[in-house]
Amino acid sequence: MRTVDIIEKKRDGGELSAEEIRFLIEGYCRGDIPDYQMAAWAMAVFFRGMTARETADLTLAMANSGDRVDLSPIPGIKVDKHSTGGVGDTTTLVLAPLVAAAGVPVAKMSGRGLGHTGGTIDKLESFAGFRTELSIGQFIEQIGQHGVAIMSQTADITPADKKLYSLRDVTATVNSIPLIASSVMSKKIASGADAIVLDVKAGRGAFMKTTEEAVALAKALVDIGEKVGRETVAVITGMDEPLGFAVGNALEVREAIDTLRGRGPWDLEELCLTLGAHMVMLGGKAAAIGEAREKLRQLLDSGLALKKLKELVAAQGGNPQAIDRPELLPQARRIVPVAADRDGYVTAIDAQEIGLAAMRLGAGRATRDAKIDLSVGVVLRCKVGDAVHAGESIADLYVNDIPRERLAEIQHSVKNAFAIGPTAPARKKLIHAVVSKEGVRDWQEPHI
Repeated sequence: MRTVDIIEKKRDGGELSAEEIRFLIEGYCRGDIPDYQMAAWAMAVFFRGMTARETADLTLAMANSGDRVDLSPIPGIKVDKHSTGGVGDTTTLVLAPLVAAAGVPVAKMSGRGLGHTGGTIDKLESFAGFRTELSIGQFIEQIGQHGVAIMSQTADITPADKKLYSLRDVTATVNSIPLIASSVMSKKIASGADAIVLDVKAGRGAFMKTTEEAVALAKALVDIGEKVGRETVAVITGMDEPLGFAVGNALEVREAIDTLRGRGPWDLEELCLTLGAHMVMLGGKAAAIGEAREKLRQLLDSGLALKKLKELVAAQGGNPQAIDRPELLPQARRIVPVAADRDGYVTAIDAQEIGLAAMRLGAGRATRDAKIDLSVGVVLRCKVGDAVHAGESIADLYVNDIPRERLAEIQHSVKNAFAIGPTAPARKKLIHAVVSKEGVRDWQEPHI
């Protein structure tokens, strides 16, 4: 078998066999196949695509390129959740303890932020002492004992995906649905969960800019799950404006705590209830979505979900006192307001621009090796549809050391991210559709 023949076959629109795909992935991981040949193959996939069977075989080949986590000793159906990335996307910090409190074991491997999207691992490190680099043995033991663990992905999990993604990132082949889907699902399969709920974002602040693109990706993800024996549901959610109000690591942790107290932003709470209800359903703890949502609502109201967050933080070495005393979380030195320049209604908030502003303040990474400041970021003071008045703050910048000229530029970009018009717009849907093995259905809030 020759690499050049496989590249040529895909270039000409042929369907690769499972053996050919394994040959490519295994050879690339060993270093037998050079970057230039793998880049040529990725470009052929970018233009020619892959069948559902090919994509599933690619996913398994990448999942099998490193360690696989075996969660079978833990009783129950283990459920994982993945988001395709957004701005202010704090859902894991709410969902993991909330769903675990409902009796569904949550096994979550997460990543760090890059660019304008935040990373769950960075946010959790806002708790002093929180350990994210668990061994697989510690990961399994903690899920068994506490019902939830969140760890950073180890170097031994899906090394093929890491190597291939780095190559795609510099060869303009990132935006390929089969390659995106296999990247996401290979990590989920390797981390051992029995069932997977996917939050596929669509909008200005998301990777997929349109609902149609998000649905296409969701279908590919669900197809992979079906073919490899993992029950998978994808929820298509809006990301034109930031989720919630806070964008920045410790700022988002505070908002997650508020949400677990039942005092969070309506959109963050609604999304967590929806994603969580599907996780509870897949975990076998409810027979219907309405029942699952009511169970989760009761856990929020009773304080048991918040108690589970304290348990999670303590189990991983963090300081749980910061949940009741948020002043113990990293604090920025000053707050700089961004004022509206006219009266009216907020008609749009560019989520990507807000995310980029937070990154430039130090909350995110322009490169993978960059250091971040956990205390800084942007907090919105209004959302789309709200009335605003000239001179009042529409957003606050949480700032440490930054040159005056740069701060002025960020203030300007944040102000320009808000569109203000004379009339209030209709609110856009937060949740567009649900994709499962039964197909695509529009989402309507269930009646209990």
